[in-house]
Amino acid sequence: MRIVIAEDDALLREGLALLLRAEGLDVAATADGPESFLAAVDTHVPDVAIVDVRMPPTHTDEGIVAAVEARRRHPELAVLVLSAYVEQAFATDLLAGGAAKLGYLLKERVGRVEEFLGALHRVADGGTAIDPEVVGQLLTRTRPDSGLDRLSARERDVLALMAEGLGNTAISERLFVTEGAVHKHIRSIFAKLDLAPADRADRRVTAVLRYLEDVQRRA
Repeated sequence: MRIVIAEDDALLREGLALLLRAEGLDVAATADGPESFLAAVDTHVPDVAIVDVRMPPTHTDEGIVAAVEARRRHPELAVLVLSAYVEQAFATDLLAGGAAKLGYLLKERVGRVEEFLGALHRVADGGTAIDPEVVGQLLTRTRPDSGLDRLSARERDVLALMAEGLGNTAISERLFVTEGAVHKHIRSIFAKLDLAPADRADRRVTAVLRYLEDVQRRA
């Protein structure tokens, strides 16, 4: 797995590079700003880009803008965004172009090495990894008249784990229920959110994106 890291904090940038190299992963380049990041992506054509949301010069949304541009130039690029805070609008901007091979994690997850590496591999393999803290805030802020309010507490638990990128087996293990029960809950989620059965993988992603889109629209 070839990786490019974009992070303006030198300590975190080098720490990430050391961690990933220690795991046998190929860190092709590191960058401290959006322009050098895009240049590195064009040069090395990595499998995954790890990008900080806030980067120079204004430290607002430069990372997200650069990540979106990198995906435009290289549609197969997987992107794992890191943020110090839950920034739902930025997450929505990134995911609007399609959620395959995308992740959005709080920086504190990096210290939980197993979780962080698991999310990185899920994104690289074509999945989605959204920080459970983001999902949790979306759950609490969803308004009563939203279709999301139709979900039961257990269905919300299942959807939160889907948002983390977990498959049915992993969800069943986390919630201590059978895979059959998980499958039943997921079917119910799709039905309550009026998601057509055309493509099961896309429905899983769309169910999670409904939270992000609904909160941004109603904020």
